[in-house]
Amino acid sequence: MVPVLTPLALIARRWTPTPRTLRRAALSAVVMTVFIIVTGGAVRLTGSGLGCDTWPKCTDESLFATPEQGLHGAIEFGNRMLTYVLSAAVGWAIIAARSTKPWRRGLTRLAWVQFWIVMGNAVLGGITVWAGLNPWTVAGHFLLANALLTVAVITWQRTREGDTAPRPRVPRPVRKLSWGLLVTSALVIALGTTVTGSGKHAGDSSDVPRMPWDWADAAHLHAAAAWVVCALAVAMWLVLRVVDAPDDTRARARDLLIVLLAQGGIGYVQFFTGVPEILVGAHMLGSSLMWVAVLRLALSLRERPLETPPALPVQPGSAVSAAV
Repeated sequence: MVPVLTPLALIARRWTPTPRTLRRAALSAVVMTVFIIVTGGAVRLTGSGLGCDTWPKCTDESLFATPEQGLHGAIEFGNRMLTYVLSAAVGWAIIAARSTKPWRRGLTRLAWVQFWIVMGNAVLGGITVWAGLNPWTVAGHFLLANALLTVAVITWQRTREGDTAPRPRVPRPVRKLSWGLLVTSALVIALGTTVTGSGKHAGDSSDVPRMPWDWADAAHLHAAAAWVVCALAVAMWLVLRVVDAPDDTRARARDLLIVLLAQGGIGYVQFFTGVPEILVGAHMLGSSLMWVAVLRLALSLRERPLETPPALPVQPGSAVSAAV
């Protein structure tokens, strides 16, 4: 009986991506995830969160935005359409991972995880619209997007590695410090949603409910956690120099410090200037870049060497044996 091949298997039979193409496919998912996080923030900052009245249609009668919905409808519908662009980027990553020779099952699974997160977040986005921009569902929508960014960055890193067991590149205490940095950075991002959820940028109007606490108190707590992240990042940078870590790992620690400096500056300026929309958007971009930098630093602390193909045995009488 002839086995039935899936479309992905058929593509894999006829196409083998180069390592560069594989890395680009994974990177495209990272870039599009950051882009859709920022544009999702733009929907809220322009008051277009309910530009489309319902989901999955834009109105009860129309799949698309109508002229009556104006600019807000166009912005919200445009952001929904970007989900298809993101899905295409993730699809490219899936196809490239599946077509790599030999097939890397773990890499393909990581790419598929991205697809299911995209689908789940699309549904959560629809629930957010049905709930009238409830701040808790808005926060969940943002955090799930960051979960997608996490998997996308890990997938991108894995395209540069082999499938062997990871080997540490720094001592165990340094790796524990990186875990503390990861957890605290995730906490900072989560606390940022409490600032947004209680602040003035509700996404539609002042009638949209907010989280039940003062946004200034939430901002102070968010800033305190951010200072802890900065302290841990500085400690990591110093420790990596002490243990003579590889150059690329030290570069990742330096990149994180630069991003944190810029992000902290934007955060304080927006707080003391009444949280203008443009700075809030820049802060959201900085949040994504910070998380990417934290993940890249953590992933650089171990390595998975690329497997080298075994040498072919030299046959007696061959040109090679004759030369020897």
